[in-house]
Amino acid sequence: MKKYLPLVVTLLLTLASSAFSQDATKPTPEASPKPKPTISRPQIQRNVIKNEKALWEAWKNKDPKPFRTWIAGDAAGIGEMGVSGKAQLLKEIAAGGCEIKSFELSEFKFHWIDNDAVVVTYKGVADGTCAGNALPPVWASSTWVNRGGRWLAMTHQETPTH
Repeated sequence: MKKYLPLVVTLLLTLASSAFSQDATKPTPEASPKPKPTISRPQIQRNVIKNEKALWEAWKNKDPKPFRTWIAGDAAGIGEMGVSGKAQLLKEIAAGGCEIKSFELSEFKFHWIDNDAVVVTYKGVADGTCAGNALPPVWASSTWVNRGGRWLAMTHQETPTH
C-alpha cells in the first residue's frame, strides 16, 4: 500500500490541477450568463417620481402617449367612479374633460413590496377643474412593477384631502 501512495497522491494532484485550470480557461456549459446591471432603489425612486410627474403633465396637456408608455396593460385606476382599466383611462385623457392650469406633487414616500414592486404615495395639488368642478388636493398612491426590466404603473388611486 505504501508503494502506491505516491502514485495516488500524484494522480489526485494532477486531476485537481487540471480541474482548476479547466475552469480558468474554458467556461463550462452550466456557467450562468452575466447578470444584467441592477438599478439601485434610489435610482428607481427618482425614475418613478419623474414618471409620475410626466403622467400628471400629460393629463394636464391631454396627451395620452405617456399613459400608453408607462401604464401596464392590465393596470387598474381607482377613483370616484369605480375601477377602470388602461383603455378607459386613455379614453378619458383623450376626451379632455379637465382643464388644468398647473399642479404640484410633494411628500413622496416609497413602500417596497419586493425588488420588483413598489407603492409610492404622495400629495397632489392641481389648479384646475374637471367637468366644471374645482379639483381638491388629493393623497395619491401608485403601484409600480418591474416587468422585463421596464417599470410600469400597475395601479393608481386618489383620495381627496377634504
